[in-house]
Amino acid sequence: MDAYQSALDYIYGPARYHRHGCSAVRYDLSRMRRLLERLGNPHERFQCVHIAGTKGKGSTAALTESVLRAAGHRTGLFTSPHLHTFRERIRLNGALIPKQDLIELLERCKPVLESEPERTTFETITTLAFTYFAEQRVDWAVLEVGLGGRLDATNVVHPAACAITSLSLDHTNVLGHTLSLIAWEKAGIIKPGIPVISAPQAEEAMKVIVDMCRTTGARLETAGPAPTSPDDPTYVWQWTARGEIDLSGQIFTVQGPQGILLEDLPVPFLGRHQLNNACVAVAILCNLRGQGAVIPDAAIYEGMAQARWPGRLEVLAREPWIVVDSAHNVDSAQKLRLALQELFTYRRLGLVFGASRDKDIRGMLEVFLPMAARSVVSASLHPRAADPLDLATLARSILPDAPLSVTYTMEDALDEILAWAEPDDLILVTGSIFAVAAARAVLAERGHARFPADDWVYEADPPPRPVRQQTRGAGV
Repeated sequence: MDAYQSALDYIYGPARYHRHGCSAVRYDLSRMRRLLERLGNPHERFQCVHIAGTKGKGSTAALTESVLRAAGHRTGLFTSPHLHTFRERIRLNGALIPKQDLIELLERCKPVLESEPERTTFETITTLAFTYFAEQRVDWAVLEVGLGGRLDATNVVHPAACAITSLSLDHTNVLGHTLSLIAWEKAGIIKPGIPVISAPQAEEAMKVIVDMCRTTGARLETAGPAPTSPDDPTYVWQWTARGEIDLSGQIFTVQGPQGILLEDLPVPFLGRHQLNNACVAVAILCNLRGQGAVIPDAAIYEGMAQARWPGRLEVLAREPWIVVDSAHNVDSAQKLRLALQELFTYRRLGLVFGASRDKDIRGMLEVFLPMAARSVVSASLHPRAADPLDLATLARSILPDAPLSVTYTMEDALDEILAWAEPDDLILVTGSIFAVAAARAVLAERGHARFPADDWVYEADPPPRPVRQQTRGAGV
């Protein structure tokens, strides 16, 4: 059996994922702390940034790591879930962890991992990442929270700075059914004396973050758009978009406290919501610089320009446009709709939609279906993928007369929508990161989209094996 596939089978083998709320005692951080202690507390051997949020935390993490690397620091980046390969989750100096490194890392950690038979899959992955970063002597690790924050396996670190990106309703069965409950879980990463950067939040979410900062003595700095009217909120870190909107990226200016001004920063990510994420990243980096980290302005410009985060409002082809986006809740669907209206001119929109069973599928379809002249519902190979027949039933309850097709593979979905589309149309693939990954893989194989030679699509893991019924949750 292939050693790399065997390693993946072992990592996913426990089939236990993070859950909150069911048993706060069982799902505390004690297992994680014991695992790390037996490994010599690797998480204490590097400096780190800790980022939570519902949407945007991956983009913010990618931008932050890219700048730190451009500044000459040895970096680790820990994110989840992955797009094409598990190896995306653990990166060293921007590169995927090599297969052989993962195999050997797991073998070294197995005796300790097996000392905690009740560990969750995400605890296993986090333990491997922290151990690898320590062994590789990274200067800085940028850590994305898997789910929530308070009880997330990553929440054992003592970061130099933490951030909370945009909060919205997601994972409600785990984190709570109100924005304030979700904010309370996310704000669990806040620690005494550690600076906290927050993206714009709804009032009820911001109140929770403010209260947590007051309780812990953490300094809160907000980041968001510069006000354009007296009624607009005022943020500590303010961004202003510069120049014309195009598909090569965005240019923006950030103004911060103590006279900080960074003009005409390039960001290769599309959508105005990404400027909130980029502004949070700049605020993080300037806070690190205030603590002594060497991060020249030139590195901020270079790192921002070179950051990569595929599968998020990504343009894969023209005539017709083919756009993929990993939107997986209502808030991200609404932001995607606005971005499409701002960025593209097209005659008709063809929708390819696939979602995970545990998402607000109705809410997303209510956003996307009215935009589409034709829709195809489908499924990725991921075990959590919703059945296309269920998606079709829900879609027809929203728009009974909408042109709609049902397929069970992304290959068939793309065949159908491409046969329908004309050069002045736009094809949108969305609903989950897994649907986006499947579409990228099909388009790469068929030559419908051009990817750089080092794109992760060419590193894709084999399709997931059938799995038994299991409890699912954070970070996987």
